[in-house]
Amino acid sequence: MEELKPSAANSSPLTPLGFLDRAAMVYGDCPSVVYGDRVHTWSETRSRCLRVASSLVAEGIRRGDVVSVVAPNVPAMYELHFAVPMSGAILNCINTRLDSRTVSVLLRHAESKFVFVDWQLRPLIVDAISLFPPTNRRPRLILISNDDYYQEEVCGDVRRVEPNTDLSTYEGMVERGDPGFRWIRPESGWSPMVLNYTSGTTTSPKGVVHCHRGLFLVTVDSLLDWAVPKQPVYLWTLPMFHSNGWGFTWGMAAVGGTNICLRKFNASTIFSHIERNGVTHMCAAPVVLNMLSSCGGGDCKTKLKSPVQIITAGSPPPAAVLHRTESLGFIVSHGYGLTETSGVVVSCAWKPQWNSLPADQRAKLKARQGVRTAGFTEVEVVDPKTGIPVNHDGLTLGEVVLRGACVMLGYFRDPTGTAKCMNRTGGWFYTGDVGVMHPDGYLEIKDRSKDVIISGGENLSSVEVESVLYTHPAVKEAAVVARPDEYWGETPCAFLSLKVEEDATGGKLPMEREIMEFCRARMPHYMVPKTIVFKDELPKTSTGKIQKYLLREEATSMGSAKMSRM
Repeated sequence: MEELKPSAANSSPLTPLGFLDRAAMVYGDCPSVVYGDRVHTWSETRSRCLRVASSLVAEGIRRGDVVSVVAPNVPAMYELHFAVPMSGAILNCINTRLDSRTVSVLLRHAESKFVFVDWQLRPLIVDAISLFPPTNRRPRLILISNDDYYQEEVCGDVRRVEPNTDLSTYEGMVERGDPGFRWIRPESGWSPMVLNYTSGTTTSPKGVVHCHRGLFLVTVDSLLDWAVPKQPVYLWTLPMFHSNGWGFTWGMAAVGGTNICLRKFNASTIFSHIERNGVTHMCAAPVVLNMLSSCGGGDCKTKLKSPVQIITAGSPPPAAVLHRTESLGFIVSHGYGLTETSGVVVSCAWKPQWNSLPADQRAKLKARQGVRTAGFTEVEVVDPKTGIPVNHDGLTLGEVVLRGACVMLGYFRDPTGTAKCMNRTGGWFYTGDVGVMHPDGYLEIKDRSKDVIISGGENLSSVEVESVLYTHPAVKEAAVVARPDEYWGETPCAFLSLKVEEDATGGKLPMEREIMEFCRARMPHYMVPKTIVFKDELPKTSTGKIQKYLLREEATSMGSAKMSRM
């Protein structure tokens, strides 16, 4: 046995890019991408991707160069998930909701050689590049647009920033590219394929590097865990720039699915596309579930004609929101992952015996993050100081740690940050999330480590308080953070947005005191928010995560809550 070794025949580098070749063979005449009235087949999509890849190589892109994309969920954004790495380059998708200063920092940090930019985002990129120091090399711009007027307008703007740039358009690269291009395979499965910057909900964005092997494995694992059938119809509400759409950009090619692309959406748009296109699957942050379950009038439906499968992840969804969403006919699967794992690596695997439980109990069980997926190695909750697993009692808090093939290679140009989360006790990746492990082995996230409130020596989970607030009929969004307190050290401060201006009976919506009394009847008194702040809308990232660091800053700026000895 010891004489049997790996060889070229059995050790080809794993990469999700090969899914596109197979899709063109098996599903060549089937729809791959739908965008308004435009429909591409899988053979057309493969040809377009190869053309763009060959054009990039012809224009000087080499293996290991970084190519950035700033675009919403349009067809070009989908195609570039294949085209860029097929050229040998590393794909860097940038959050479209960042400001120009941050985008400028990311482009310089990534050392991007090319930037594909959607025409609607031209002011963002123009401003970002204008902030480059004179000594920094500026990236080449390629404009994504199907409208000649806008292409011309954008070209004018960009030339004012960089007069010597030889501008290209995306469709121009498609037209002059080679459909017979032999795409550049990775030298190793460990070769970098994508560079994703974290959303920055807790700290400054970090550049997460993933390899071909890890992305292949998390893509296949996600399809298996979600039991995705052949040729699903997938609605793109999750931004593709967020962890590459949790791997389903490549996953839809593996199963020959139809990608329904959306530049922007609201609840009415989602319901309309579900009915018009026969949508079967979608991914969404909890804020989108809240949007769907709170929608009224117009194209919003009280009940779907056919069930639609949804994966939700990104932040712990309140049980009340899960219950309302499923009452509409959506089948919600709850998962957990991070930018550092690329996709979902923990899912709330459903047990048949839970189906007989009351709806509220089912929703509470589904609100837990769950167990590791079949393709992941290990998940645990440990004492962050000792690395020893905490008791599996559903009560003892610890830090969530992960180990598996799709964990990132590390943070780009940040060895200190990489070592801080990956070179600690036990050989784990330390997530910074606080959770508990239940006796049945199911993980439940309680908070980010920075969001734990320490009040009078008690550790208080903001997520638990939020889950109670979401059960109030008038509450649309809730976020709880720490506010300084002279007596208790910290006390809970709740930021709320409400559903309507008046309730159904015409009476005024609840005031601070009523919210506090509502909470006091449903939780220990030390957990009751001592400060209530009403807002029209809570600040969020592009993927729907509430930006608690902004709310923490606001709560801190209020000063100490001197009268909070309740």
